[in-house]
Amino acid sequence: MSHRGHLTAVITVLGVTLGGLLIWRVYRSKRKRLPSIQKVADPVEAPCPVEKDLTAVEHQNNQPPRLLEKEFNAAERPTTQLLPPAQIPSSEQLLAVNPVTVSSEEEWQQLWPLMQKELSVFPVLGLDCEWVKIKGVSVKGRASAVSLLQMATYSGLCVLVRLLAFRSAQQPFPLSLMEVLRDPHVLKVGVGCYEDGKRLTRDYGLPLLCTVDLRYLALRQRQTPVNNGLSLKSLAEDLLNVSLDKSLELRCSDWEADQLTLKQMTYAARDAQVSIALFFHLLGLRAEAGPESSSGGSHSELAARCQGLVDVPFRGRGDGEDRASDGERRRRTRKTPTFESPESGDQQVSDPRKNNKKKPLGVGYSARKSPLYDNCFLHAPDGQPLCTCDKKKAKWYLDKGIGVLQSEEPFAVRLLFEPSGRPDSQQDYYLTAKENLCVVCGKADSYIRKNIVPHEYRRHFPTEMKDHNSHDILLLCTACHAASNVHDSVLKQRLADEFAAPQGCEEGVRLLEDSGRRRVRSAARALVTARDELPEQRREELQAVIKSFLGYNEELELTDEALQQAAGLETRIFNETYVPHGLKVVRASAQQGLRGLMDLECRWRQHFLLAMRPRHLPPLWSVNHNHSKFLRKYGEDLPIKLN
Repeated sequence: MSHRGHLTAVITVLGVTLGGLLIWRVYRSKRKRLPSIQKVADPVEAPCPVEKDLTAVEHQNNQPPRLLEKEFNAAERPTTQLLPPAQIPSSEQLLAVNPVTVSSEEEWQQLWPLMQKELSVFPVLGLDCEWVKIKGVSVKGRASAVSLLQMATYSGLCVLVRLLAFRSAQQPFPLSLMEVLRDPHVLKVGVGCYEDGKRLTRDYGLPLLCTVDLRYLALRQRQTPVNNGLSLKSLAEDLLNVSLDKSLELRCSDWEADQLTLKQMTYAARDAQVSIALFFHLLGLRAEAGPESSSGGSHSELAARCQGLVDVPFRGRGDGEDRASDGERRRRTRKTPTFESPESGDQQVSDPRKNNKKKPLGVGYSARKSPLYDNCFLHAPDGQPLCTCDKKKAKWYLDKGIGVLQSEEPFAVRLLFEPSGRPDSQQDYYLTAKENLCVVCGKADSYIRKNIVPHEYRRHFPTEMKDHNSHDILLLCTACHAASNVHDSVLKQRLADEFAAPQGCEEGVRLLEDSGRRRVRSAARALVTARDELPEQRREELQAVIKSFLGYNEELELTDEALQQAAGLETRIFNETYVPHGLKVVRASAQQGLRGLMDLECRWRQHFLLAMRPRHLPPLWSVNHNHSKFLRKYGEDLPIKLN
């Protein structure tokens, strides 16, 4: 026993010694690593806390590594230094920063980390847009679309995004660009920025949220002298003593040119830079003051100063002298068809006397009044889950006596008969509960159903690919639905070109207007309403037209009944060559068999993912949904019967 006791003591001492040595080595290794961690963390640390969280965008796998701020300055602006991030520059310093042009996703990804860092200090962007302004039509013959998007941060860093370059190269817009435009925690300030947002949505499906029109801020600051009006040029002169070149030559220059001139780039950048300088001036944030010394560093503090002005279109109404000056300016412009409208900043717009109001994004869409997903469950007689369904359908089985209630929460019905089919596995899309919210932005108070594969194509698919298929019906809010439709029109046009299935051509019109029948109807109506007032020769000509169509002999007189019949003649005839665009595309795809139709289906699903970047898709939603099942069940040689 004595020998065993000594051995136990030795083992205990040895264990304690080894444990202490291990703890000491861990402690020493942590002490050595601590300085290097701090050294890396210091440059990234923001000067002030931010409410906004952009980490989801920042950590995308496909983004290139960040550029250091020093490397960026050396590469892009060799003659100009950005101010330290804790300072608000003066307007002179801000305008001295040279702009940077972005025409591809790679160029944007290199700039985005620096923009993101500056937005963490002051979450606000000066924003403006440019497009070709030659009678509303671009120099290349298309309807004018926004060519250039200008965004300036608080330090003067201005990014000129050439939107048409992305469209020409068929590149999707970077996710971080789309996110920052619709981010409700980043203010976008400018003159007419709300209207610019409507143009961006109309032309590219890019929603712009959290806009503040500087004219409202100028009118709210009653002590601010505004002598020359509320245009960006006037505000810059009155408040900042900065003169902007608004010559017609620059404003109406070719913004779609392959290379922008230095004058164009300077002009475009100054609009955005002056906008953010005006914003700080109107809020009383003095130069050389950072968020530590000013009271407006975070989004909530900046938004509080703009309370009631966020996402509000400017109506051109002021108080006192401002209202009088606006009225005087409107009176001076009554004789001209276009004028410098307060609703569009410095852009030429239509005559304000006419009804030119455009509906805001999503207005006119009828949102659902009830949830789409009730997430009720149907079970087989042996208890196997079959699918989810709405409560009305589940109760139908109970009312018919072919199902029994299995549980109230969740509402589940067990069928009393063998179903025609069962899911292949329990990892099935139709077995998952789904949320009633917009799959793109997550908005839950107003949504509408979206057909990912448009109905004009899906309706012609074979029955096997249509029945019991709700996978491609998702919920979108009205704004995202409108934006998605803009993107869909681009792919539709691409399909029209690929498959020789033009939209809006004669072949795509079910009914055609017959000019001969219209001429007969017009002649009959003239004789019915004004026969006695017409000259004799003209009356005979009209009667001859009607007689020829009705097959009357020239000697026969037209009766009142015949005239009434001709006056009510239907002038539209059925187009025998009618083939709708969707059917032509589906027919061409079906020539490749089942795989051709599945490829078309995949193309629309992939298009939705790239264009809208949804963040709230239902679990198990897939681009290749049911395709392996189709091939296994029907084979590639399935005879295609189009509807």
